Amino acid sequence: MVRSVWDEDLSLLKILTLSDLAVLVTEESNVVHESAVRFDQDLPHYGTINGAIIGPGEGEVTSPVKMWLEAFDLIMTRMKAAGVDFSRILGISGDGQQHGSVFWSAEAETLLSNLDSSKSLAEQLAPIAFTLQKSPIWQDSSTTRECREIEEAVGGPQALADLTGSRAYERFTGTQIRKIRRIDPERYNATSRISLVSSFMPSVFLGTVAPIEISDASGMNLMDVLTYKWDDKLLNFCGGPELRSKLGPEPVPGGTVLGRISPWWVQRWQFNPGCVIAPFTGDNPATVIALSAPGDAILSLGTSTTLLLSIPPTDTPPKRFTSSHLLSHPTTYDAHIAMLCYKNGALAREQVRNKYANGDWSKFNELVEQSPAGNGGLLGYYFPLPEIIPPNVIGSHFFLASEDERTIKRLFEEEVSSTAHPRAILESQFLSIRSRIEAILPEHAPPLQRLVVCGGSSANPVIRQLAADVFGMRVFVAGKEGAAEGGAQLARYAWWREQNGGKGTFEEMRALDGVEERMKCVAEPRLENVKIYASLVDPYREGEQRVVEMCRPRAG
Repeated sequence: MVRSVWDEDLSLLKILTLSDLAVLVTEESNVVHESAVRFDQDLPHYGTINGAIIGPGEGEVTSPVKMWLEAFDLIMTRMKAAGVDFSRILGISGDGQQHGSVFWSAEAETLLSNLDSSKSLAEQLAPIAFTLQKSPIWQDSSTTRECREIEEAVGGPQALADLTGSRAYERFTGTQIRKIRRIDPERYNATSRISLVSSFMPSVFLGTVAPIEISDASGMNLMDVLTYKWDDKLLNFCGGPELRSKLGPEPVPGGTVLGRISPWWVQRWQFNPGCVIAPFTGDNPATVIALSAPGDAILSLGTSTTLLLSIPPTDTPPKRFTSSHLLSHPTTYDAHIAMLCYKNGALAREQVRNKYANGDWSKFNELVEQSPAGNGGLLGYYFPLPEIIPPNVIGSHFFLASEDERTIKRLFEEEVSSTAHPRAILESQFLSIRSRIEAILPEHAPPLQRLVVCGGSSANPVIRQLAADVFGMRVFVAGKEGAAEGGAQLARYAWWREQNGGKGTFEEMRALDGVEERMKCVAEPRLENVKIYASLVDPYREGEQRVVEMCRPRAG
């Protein structure tokens, strides 16, 4: 009996800081299965906290590569126990935490291509396939020295942003590579290939080290964001002339068929040998793939708080800034993604909840609703961790805007009512984003039409309403796993294009899905509140600048 392709499934696997997640979507774009592995709970022998290991060096944050491999085996076991028929999976793609890197040894290619189906991935690949057993991940902040060096080498932060889409950031892969080459040249020289987390995963499925995908390559400070090519000056500065061979070929777009699944997966898990493997991307580009339409802004309210804007191809190059990121679009040539990323997202909100609302979200929401929009002019800035935007600010800071919003005065924390903090942190996080949106939009861009929220806090109705009021947009929700579905759609896109002789755009494929029907409006902006927040943008900017000055290191 021949099965129709309409019955088949496409697949995704993703690695984020906290978990490993698998999602199946059908050719009709319906999500039919999800399985997850929580690193801390399911693999406690690695000793991670939120999937990461802090230290031993100052600012160092890593994850064990072997843990990720073990998660592959565990998630397959769970999918099989749930009744998933792996032979029906037509294609695999996915997404991973951005910036994290995996350093392969000279033995890696041989090991990958000769896996024994009677043994697990972890027992065959770790430790011998890797020169670093712990991968630097996005939370790492140990490369400040390298950041300053790379910016100086190219003419400053703006010059680097013009070239790569971002100024130098500690978590970006280029600075991580330069640091490892400096402090551990023996391991660096023994490294044959370097992958991002997003290219590490398809490598395991292919049985050979996969190329890096163009959108995730944008988070390395190594690729020209307009040409999608590695920049030789940056490569040589960060890793020497040998870095080009360590990174492999030029980055590839999403939807490319990299090859077929390796025999290990066919023999051990009964995958279809014709299953295609497509490039994986980063979690933020995957969110855009799943949720974005022209005129949308995406607000991800997860561990970090992130705003994503999809910028269509234009006659002039998109603007680049030192306070935001510009990424290449995973599937649409000459399109880009503008991104604002904040480290103090859910962590800061949860700290306020724990300190002022007894650790209870219901109490937190109650306090937000008891306070008026604008919080009587109170401006709070909450940075439990050194922030990305603005850079390196830390601590809690408070100001009060005058009634005419023309001046602000500094407050000490004890002068702030304990009941005001829940609203203050939400308004602060959202005003920071709103104050920057206009600058990153292309010139003459039409107004944004709606705000699509995702991530854990997107389920909170009070947070959704406050976002509608601050941004002045209708708020829509499309589920908490936007990035997961986006990765699965990349698998579908690669398979769909192959069925169509390599023709067709991602937008044409998605137009068949009725994506609009899957979006639900959950909050409407209240015009009187929109006006209040519009009047607070300038005072917020002034207060933020004063925080930057207070946190600036003093000479001597």
